[in-house]
Amino acid sequence: MSIVQSQTTESGALRPARSRLLLRAIALALVMALAALCGGFVWFVWRVPTHEVALDRNADGIVVLTGGASRIADAIDLLASGHGTRLLISGVYHATTSDEIAHLMPKYHDLIACCVDLDYFAVNTSGNAVETRNWVRRRGFRSLIVVTSNYHMPRTMVELARQMPDVELIPFPVIPDRMRSDPWWANGQTARLLLSEYLKYIVAQVRIRLSPASPPPSLAGGAGNA
Repeated sequence: MSIVQSQTTESGALRPARSRLLLRAIALALVMALAALCGGFVWFVWRVPTHEVALDRNADGIVVLTGGASRIADAIDLLASGHGTRLLISGVYHATTSDEIAHLMPKYHDLIACCVDLDYFAVNTSGNAVETRNWVRRRGFRSLIVVTSNYHMPRTMVELARQMPDVELIPFPVIPDRMRSDPWWANGQTARLLLSEYLKYIVAQVRIRLSPASPPPSLAGGAGNA
């Protein structure tokens, strides 16, 4: 056998070996990525509050993000208890008015009329954070109670902290009824909800690291709330 033939034979034998090594490396990377994803999900679920907190302190303002049952009622109760001086309801449907909210909670009609602001602009959590930042800046607040569902709280706090690194954020998680009665792993709907929120949390973390927060508008150009 000539030298050229020998080299060709050796090269042909190496190709399958290299292909196998590459496939093994890819498979190992996928297994490690899956393990990291599963481990991260366990960590995320562990971080989700399981009990409502009893606030032992007050803040300058309160913000509640729409989208979950009893969030707004809990936030107005906090305002009525003196835990904040004003309340922002962020992500309100464009046709909703303060009077309609007051109609649902008639005993707080005067409080809602004087001390509750509505944000109609936010359509997602990052938008909630931007509009909350604008509201906080206009009001000159330095501390904020954050009201949202427990599974939504980790992502909400990340988005708000990105927009307001100099504002103290105090979480007030609202626990949905289905999470009170059954553990999350025993309810398929709850498990899917937590998994979906975990994936959104990862996307938010990546996006925040890749792009800086948008600069706040000037006070003169800020839009007012109804």
